Amino acid sequence: MGIQKSLLAVCGLSLLLLSGCASAPPESDKAAYAEYKQTNDPGEPTNRAIFAVNKGLDDYAIKPVAKGYQYIPQPVRKSIRSFLTNMHEPWTFMNEVMQGEIKRSGQTLGRFCVNTTAGVLGFFDLMDTTLGPAHEEDFGQTLAVWGVGEGPFVTLPILGPSNPRDAVGTVVGYVADPASLALALVVPPAGMAGITVVGGIDKREKYLKELDEVERTSLDYYASLRSLYRQKRDSDIRNGAPGKMPMIDYNSMFDEPQPVSRAPSQPPAAAAFSLPALTPYSPTAPAASLGDEQRQMDELLKSMRARVSGLKS
Repeated sequence: MGIQKSLLAVCGLSLLLLSGCASAPPESDKAAYAEYKQTNDPGEPTNRAIFAVNKGLDDYAIKPVAKGYQYIPQPVRKSIRSFLTNMHEPWTFMNEVMQGEIKRSGQTLGRFCVNTTAGVLGFFDLMDTTLGPAHEEDFGQTLAVWGVGEGPFVTLPILGPSNPRDAVGTVVGYVADPASLALALVVPPAGMAGITVVGGIDKREKYLKELDEVERTSLDYYASLRSLYRQKRDSDIRNGAPGKMPMIDYNSMFDEPQPVSRAPSQPPAAAAFSLPALTPYSPTAPAASLGDEQRQMDELLKSMRARVSGLKS
């Protein structure tokens, strides 16, 4: 529970740091204001400061350990990754059910049952070819499917790029993950902390080459990671499907209503056809007879048919 409390404190602190947001540029500067809205990073100065600390920690501690982790034989690392993935399958299953992904949740449940038993707690993935690779689902994705907007971009200490919705999802995941709760009943806190650390090192080793390439080719490493994080989360929410999932923009709820600009009405260039003028209704005018109304309607229909025939010819 110590790690969970630490995560709660980290996420809460990071969200509070957003109070030191940079002021938005004036709306009169349309280019700067549009860029500010698009990046959706009002706390950028604070986020960059946290990012600098995270990068220093990564350069001098996490990355070297991840590179050393590569000296462990690949089959052993594969089994460790398989165990860590299997441990989170119940939480993935629960999120898929909450998202209404019944077929995917059935695949996840089948993977977990077989790999936990015949696969020795998941150290051997026996269902990779039968039911496909493991899915990645978390409560942040579930909130997105439920229509919760992502909110502004934030950088969490140690955990890296995130947003308020995903930060809440991360905390809920650590608190409510059923496999972690079950393991905590038989594994001492030091052992659970070790599993968490190994999971972080394994994840960092998985993206060593990709992140090194991004850093090497980026003019602004922070901005590149911000963009890549958003793209990946958008793809995760859609389960890799093309297109973009519509979401509620909760940020716009606090914006001042803007007047709708309308172009001045212009008369049509040319009317396709004109209808015979109808006598406007007047409460003081004498009521027309039924025959007059019928003749008026017949003339209208006859005129419309003639015009349509002319257009066809």
